Amino acid sequence: MSPPRIIYLLLVVAGAAMTWRYNLQFMAEAGGSFDLGRFLADTSVNAAAQSLSWDLAISCLAGLVWIVLESRRLGMRHWWVYIAITFLVAWAAALPLYLFMRQGVLEQRQREVRAVP
Repeated sequence: MSPPRIIYLLLVVAGAAMTWRYNLQFMAEAGGSFDLGRFLADTSVNAAAQSLSWDLAISCLAGLVWIVLESRRLGMRHWWVYIAITFLVAWAAALPLYLFMRQGVLEQRQREVRAVP
């Protein structure tokens, strides 16, 4: 596995682990369930939280548009999985997973080009 793919894979693990660490803490504070209304309300508790929330929302939306377009351009199937992972796990896991998979496609194409005499 190439160094970029190893880095992306490590970021997938870190992105899922770090976000879910705090999601589980939030759920414990909310009585054991994921209270979406409270979660969204907490993203606006102060100007710093609002800034980070808007930063994440806009970059996530731009990234998802790019993922769909780039996946189609490269002929990558199952592009919708990254959208699902964004909302079910975290953007911090979905983006590096997409980059890991995309890097694999690009490296395979490069190997195929080199194999042609």
